[in-house]
Amino acid sequence: MSRCQIKEKFYIDEQPLQIISGSIHYFRVVPEYWRDRLEKLKNMGCNTVETYIPWNFHEEKKGSYNWEGIHNVFKFIEIAQELGLYIIIRPSPYICAEWEWGGLPAWLLAEPGMKLRCSYEPYLKHVKDFYDVLIPKLVPYQIDNGGKIILMQIENEYGYYGDDTAYLEYIEKLMIDNGITVPFVTSDGPWSKDVFTAGQVDGVLPTGNFGSACQWQFSQMKKMMPENKPLMNMEFWAGWFDAWGNKKKKSSKLTINKLDYDYVIKNGHNINIYMFHGGTNFGFMNGSNYYGKLTPDTTSYDYDAPLSEDGQMTKKYQVFREIIKKNLGDSAVSDVNFSTRIEKKSFGKIKWSSCADLFENLEKISVAKKSVVPLSMEEAGQSTGYILYRSFMKSDVSASSLVFKKCVDRVLAFSDEKKVFTAFDKEICSEQSGHWPLTFKEGKTWKLNSKEGARLDFLVENMGRVNFGHKLEDQKKGISEEVLVNTHGHYNWEIFNLPLDEEQMKLLEDKAVWKEKTGSNPAFFKFEFDLDLAENVYCDTFLDFAGWGKGCVWVNGFNIGRFWEIGPQLSLYIPGPLLHSGKNEIIIFETEGKRSSTISLIDSMRWI
Repeated sequence: MSRCQIKEKFYIDEQPLQIISGSIHYFRVVPEYWRDRLEKLKNMGCNTVETYIPWNFHEEKKGSYNWEGIHNVFKFIEIAQELGLYIIIRPSPYICAEWEWGGLPAWLLAEPGMKLRCSYEPYLKHVKDFYDVLIPKLVPYQIDNGGKIILMQIENEYGYYGDDTAYLEYIEKLMIDNGITVPFVTSDGPWSKDVFTAGQVDGVLPTGNFGSACQWQFSQMKKMMPENKPLMNMEFWAGWFDAWGNKKKKSSKLTINKLDYDYVIKNGHNINIYMFHGGTNFGFMNGSNYYGKLTPDTTSYDYDAPLSEDGQMTKKYQVFREIIKKNLGDSAVSDVNFSTRIEKKSFGKIKWSSCADLFENLEKISVAKKSVVPLSMEEAGQSTGYILYRSFMKSDVSASSLVFKKCVDRVLAFSDEKKVFTAFDKEICSEQSGHWPLTFKEGKTWKLNSKEGARLDFLVENMGRVNFGHKLEDQKKGISEEVLVNTHGHYNWEIFNLPLDEEQMKLLEDKAVWKEKTGSNPAFFKFEFDLDLAENVYCDTFLDFAGWGKGCVWVNGFNIGRFWEIGPQLSLYIPGPLLHSGKNEIIIFETEGKRSSTISLIDSMRWI
C-alpha cells in the first residue's frame, strides 16, 4: 500500500509531492454535481481536494446520523479517488467555514453549563460519540489502506479560540484510536505567535491560513514551526464571503492573487485554495459573524472563487491554471473531458397560484408546547428555522411597554394578527446594559386590549448562529428569558416549532388551507409550472426575487435558502438536478408582507 510521510517535503511512497489543492464542500453542492466540480478542479491542475465534515450536517439530532444523498461524504471521496485526486479531510468537531455554528450541533446548547472546544467532559463525550461513528467510516479511504486521504486535520484554527493543548491531544488520540494512520495537521493564522502556537500539537505539522503576502507569511510561519518541515497554506483566501446588507459583492484583487499564487507554486510550497468552489448555503445552514453587530452570511457562498457558485470557470480559474502550467510544465495540467452536461436557462415569469397564511395554518403544521416561561429554540427541541411564541393579555389590560431580556435574532411582533414592529439584533437587546434592551412603544400606548384579551404572537427567526470567535457559547436562539410587559414578567406561553423541514413542509402541502388571496401576514406562496427538459442535460436557473421582502424558498421540496431584499444577493441559484420534466413546484415563505404576483427564473446570477 502507498504511504504519506512528512519530512522536509510531503512524500508519497518516497516520491516528493507538492500539494496543489482546492476546497470543495460537498455539503454546499448537490451530489449530481460533485463529479463536475472535481473534474474542473483536476482540469485546473490541482492534485488534491480538501473538505470539511460538519458535525451538525450529519447528527442534527443526538444519536441520529444521516449519510444519504448530499450527506454522503464517502461518495464524494470515492469520486475524488476515481479521478486520481489526493484528499485532505478536516473532520470537525468545529469547522468555522461560515457554516451554521461552525458545524457544532445546536442540541449541545440545550445542556445547561455546556462548554465548547475544551476539556469539558460532557462535550468530549459527545465528540467521542460522533467520532466513534464517523472516523471508522473514513479509515478505508486512507492512502495506506488503498484510498487517497493523505492528511487529517485536528480541530480548526484553535489558536484563535483557546490554549487547551490537552483538548487537541484528546482529539488526536480519538482519531488514532479509531484507526487514523495518515499524518495530522493543524491550521492557524501565522501573523500572531500566540495564535499560531496555541493551536499546535507536538508531532503535528502546523499549517497557515492567509490570503495575501504569501512570502512574508511563510517566513513568519517558519520561525514558529519545527525545523526542516514543509510550508503549507491550508487556506489561501483567493476571495471572501458575503453578508446580508453588504453594499456590494465581495471580490479579491486578481493581480495580488496572481502574484501570491505564482510565488507559492514556483517555490515548491504547498497550497489549498479556499475556496476553489464555494457553492451554496442551502436551507438554513449559513453562519454569521459578530463584530459589533450580527452579520448573517448570504445564501450564496460564491466566495469570488475560481469556480463560481454555479460551476463556471472564471478568469481567476484561467489565471491559476496558467500559473501551474508555467511553473510545472504542460504535463501538470491535463484537459479533462467534463462528463456532466449543464446549461443555463431562463424560464421567464411565473405567477403564484395559491397561498397559505401562517396564522390560519399554524396549528395544522405545528403542535403547541405549553410553558410558563418562554423556551429557547434549543430547549424546545429545534435547531434552525423559525419559532413562534404565543400568549394572551387580560381583556382589561393595555401594554405601554414591552421588553425582551433575551431574544435573537430577528422578531416580528403581532397583536391580534396585526404587525406591531419588526426588530433585528441590537434593536431587540442592548449590549450596553446586557439585560435591559430597547423598549418598544407605539405612540404613547401600545393598544392590545380586546373583548377576549389580545393575542400576542412573536415570530422569531434564527438567522444563522455565529461561527467564529468567543460568542460561540452564546448562541441560543428564539426567546430564552423573560418578556416584560409594563415592566413585569409576562407568563404562560404556547410555543410552536417551525423548522420548516421536510416533514413540516409535507404537513403544509397536505393539511394547509390554500387560498387565492393574501393579506400582509407571513404566508406560504405556491408556484406551479411545467417544463420540457432535454434528457441527460441539467438546466440551471436563478430565481429573481425582485418585489419580495424576506424569507426562504423550496424547489420541488428542497430548501435552496434564504432571500432578503436588502441584498447584495438579488437572486437564488437553482441547480438543474432540482428540476425535472413535467410539473414543478416552488414554495416561498415570505414574512414581511412584501410580495409580488410573480417570480422570474433567469439565466444568470444577480447582485447589487
